[in-house]
Amino acid sequence: MKPFAAEVVGTALLIILGDGVVAGVVLNKTKAQNSGWIVITTGWAMGVAVAVYAVGRISGAHLNPAITIALAVVGKFAWSDVPRYVGAQFIGAFLGAVIVWLAYLAHWSETEGEASKLSVFSTIPAIRRRPLNLLTEIIGTFVLVFGLLAISANAGPAQSGVTPLLMGLLVWGIGLSLGAPTGYAINPARDLGPRLAHALLPIPGKGSSDWGYAWVPVVGPLIGGAIGAVAYVRLLGS
Repeated sequence: MKPFAAEVVGTALLIILGDGVVAGVVLNKTKAQNSGWIVITTGWAMGVAVAVYAVGRISGAHLNPAITIALAVVGKFAWSDVPRYVGAQFIGAFLGAVIVWLAYLAHWSETEGEASKLSVFSTIPAIRRRPLNLLTEIIGTFVLVFGLLAISANAGPAQSGVTPLLMGLLVWGIGLSLGAPTGYAINPARDLGPRLAHALLPIPGKGSSDWGYAWVPVVGPLIGGAIGAVAYVRLLGS
């Protein structure tokens, strides 16, 4: 059960810090309100680094079904363990979102706008064109998985203990460079787990959970992650 619990805890930490920074920026009357995209991308990057530091030695800190499945596609992870890992990631993402809801409990009723409330939990595209939104998520997750495999292949960062920090910096770079069109889910659990929490939690004036878009940040990362892993193995041979 240790890897399962580690993926639950690690993914929950990721969402607490990631969705938490979004809540701070978009909800009314917080001390971080309107602090901007650079703050959001930095918060997500730090969330990744902390989560990987916390559970990497136990489960490998996948924290993302796209990573788990991509590793299985190229033979770096057992397919028999995929359901357990993916289930843990979705549970952790849901729990993390609930904790963010509790942390900002005083601010939901102070915030107008359904989109602002949903954006704390899930991604919303800047321009809603699903095929192009899907392409953006594929590209972003391709870079994520390709980059993670490249970082992991270098023994130096692992020996010095800076690998989690480099992974956080990678996610920071993706957010800054590729995240603006869709909000860069690059992780099916990160989007779908909190979206379910949004649907179930008693949030005043929350509106729709936008299930018509929900498939994009699930399918796009799964495709992009698999392509990224195959490309890395084929091009760099490891």
